[in-house]
Amino acid sequence: MTEARKNFDPRPEPVLPDFTDIAERGLYVPELEHDACGVGMVANITGKRTRKIIDQALEVLINLGHRGASGADPLTGDGAGITIQMPDEFMRKVAGQEGFTLPNERRYGVAMCFLPNDGALNAAARAAMELASTENGMQVLGWRDVPNNPNAIGITARAIMPKISQLFVAAPDGVEGDDFERRLYLARKTAEKQFLYAESDAETRKVLLREFYVCSWSSRTLIYKGMLLVGQLAEFYPDLQDPKLVSAFGLVHSRFSTNTLGSWKLAHPYRMLAHNGEINTVRGNRNWMQARERTLESPFFGDKIDQLLPICEPDDPSDTASLDNVFELLRMTGRSVEHTAAMLMPAAWYGHESMPQEVKDFYEYHGNIMEPWDGP
Repeated sequence: MTEARKNFDPRPEPVLPDFTDIAERGLYVPELEHDACGVGMVANITGKRTRKIIDQALEVLINLGHRGASGADPLTGDGAGITIQMPDEFMRKVAGQEGFTLPNERRYGVAMCFLPNDGALNAAARAAMELASTENGMQVLGWRDVPNNPNAIGITARAIMPKISQLFVAAPDGVEGDDFERRLYLARKTAEKQFLYAESDAETRKVLLREFYVCSWSSRTLIYKGMLLVGQLAEFYPDLQDPKLVSAFGLVHSRFSTNTLGSWKLAHPYRMLAHNGEINTVRGNRNWMQARERTLESPFFGDKIDQLLPICEPDDPSDTASLDNVFELLRMTGRSVEHTAAMLMPAAWYGHESMPQEVKDFYEYHGNIMEPWDGP
């Protein structure tokens, strides 16, 4: 008997239930669950980009396997991912393979996208991304289908796996740095508003919410993630094994899904954060952000600020996804990372005898405009 015949299994792959159906019809209440994910980072403090940093970050991720989880399908993880610096040399190589040339480093942005499997919806999603890019003054350079290995993952993850593609865009003349990042942010929110929240039938909307998601769109960082186990990430994404893929840091996350069911888009890292979650106040935080939306204004966005709404993604997000949405808004409107983090997750300042008064004043002031995002 040949090896292939010996390993042949005539049984078809099982058709697994849609997780959104479980959430809508089941008796399980995931909001009542609590546990902890695994987060790690490796960085070169001098900012030198090397392949070694990515290898070490992936090793850290594997060592965080005990902080992740899987369900009835032991080869489908709740989520794993990595954020790295934009690997310029690697991106130039793959862009050349696709037939287009990139401008200078930091003069182009790359959107890492989960797209619908349906051909018509996939084309519509791409068109929405391209239109949002050109409306914000950017030049569409081209698309790349991200190589992946579906055989490396579980049947549950494979059954609901989206198409994975990268969109390359060039910065407008005279726009760079944080201003270019704001253009990319506005383009993403515009595309989501025009496509994801457009009128559609219930089944189409369910597909879009499950399969359309922009993991990252930046000139500075790139995210690889999915509904994976920690050891599957580099095997599923061959890009992560390429010698030309270098970075000065690697931020990794192993997910234990508690207050939401597992999905591709809810794997971490998010666009700004990798976080343990368990934000007990999240429902109130979301409601307050929604209440403020009609009074938002920013000199960076002017009359386009309505394109940023809704700030928090409204359809079954995780608590960290909502926190990331608000963190991103505050960063894009001019605050530093440190300012934003202190504003959203303030220290226990009241009655603190050794805390400088100016620090207490900072927390007291911001307590009037932003409620703490609290958790254990």
